[in-house]
Amino acid sequence: MTTKVALAFSGGLDTSYCCVALREDYGYEVHTITVDTGGFSAEELADIERRAYVLGATHHTTVDARPRLFQHYLRYLLFGNVLRGQTYPLCVAAERVAQAETVAELAVAGGMNAIAHGSTGAGNDQVRFDLAFRVLAPGLPVIAPIRENRLERGRAASRLADAGLPVPEVARKFSINRGLWGATLGGGPTHQSTETVPDDAFPYTQPPAMWPSRPEVFGIRFEKGVPVAVDGQAMDPVALILEVERRAAAHGVGRGVHLGDTILGIKGRVGFEAPAAITLITAHRELEKLVLSRQQMFWKEQLGNLYGSMLHEARYFDPLMRDLEAFLESSQAHVTGTARVRLYQGQASVEGVESPASLMLSDVALYGEENHLWDGRDAQGFCRLYGLQDALAARRDRRLAESGRPELAPAGRE
Repeated sequence: MTTKVALAFSGGLDTSYCCVALREDYGYEVHTITVDTGGFSAEELADIERRAYVLGATHHTTVDARPRLFQHYLRYLLFGNVLRGQTYPLCVAAERVAQAETVAELAVAGGMNAIAHGSTGAGNDQVRFDLAFRVLAPGLPVIAPIRENRLERGRAASRLADAGLPVPEVARKFSINRGLWGATLGGGPTHQSTETVPDDAFPYTQPPAMWPSRPEVFGIRFEKGVPVAVDGQAMDPVALILEVERRAAAHGVGRGVHLGDTILGIKGRVGFEAPAAITLITAHRELEKLVLSRQQMFWKEQLGNLYGSMLHEARYFDPLMRDLEAFLESSQAHVTGTARVRLYQGQASVEGVESPASLMLSDVALYGEENHLWDGRDAQGFCRLYGLQDALAARRDRRLAESGRPELAPAGRE
């Protein structure tokens, strides 16, 4: 009886090795599945399919999951303005869960006997794939040849070269993952905290020497937090992200290096470029400042960060995530309007925002000037009451110090 395995297949070094190993070493009939979450052209997807068959796959499937990726994952990251470590817009985490979800569904529907991925034993992706597979395809064993054989990239490349499948040199040096929300690259200098990622390692954004000499300014319109138009031209979310990426990448926007904690508890470092994500988050956050209350902004930042952390750490299927999504969606009820974005010298900034739901009403009050909601006596009373607890605490500490109980008073500043 033939045993069939569904392999999450990107066509890169690791999954190419897995296709060969699953067939030759494990004895499986390999069914490769490429889940397009962005970063591939039509020609590249065709090349991936050809590569799968050259590697010995019995059947190959390509799924365009970009609309699903935005609807189920990316829009919540945008609603939450999620930047891990205040830097990194989670280019990979959402895509891996979306890929795993699709592969698991097809594996179950196709009557597969096992399910496989090409993650290593050191990174976050293995946890994301494993958890998603075990939740969505609980009866199928999970196989990870790279992890199980503790394989280094050089050895994997050598085996493929011996089989007549040479690997590009950049793939030997870096593991590059491109998707709709951005790209990450790991390897070489990212393994040390002191090293610089070279310009030529970034696959898309322009290096400083090629940045335009003049800024580019354009408008991004949002409806209930979702970006819907660029300079007045309506677009679906996927097309809009690609258009913003094209513009922002030419100005070098979105390059960075993130150093943080992995799911396994070690420190990890990764290069990334996310021109669309950085630009859209910058624009969206500024529009929110105009229309949300102070407490909405505070709690949305806390819960948005929690949502991003749980997604990053492979906890997407925890019921709390649905609760957080409900909160984030509710918070966007008034986030409708346009942000005027400026791209220049590697930075995305916002020149101005407008919204019919604005809380900044110039006919009612101007910051630092007179207004129509209160007069000077009201302001004087507010200032007296607003600092009341501070004044009472200071009075208490002076009384304690004078009564011979200085140990109960806070230590003074040096």
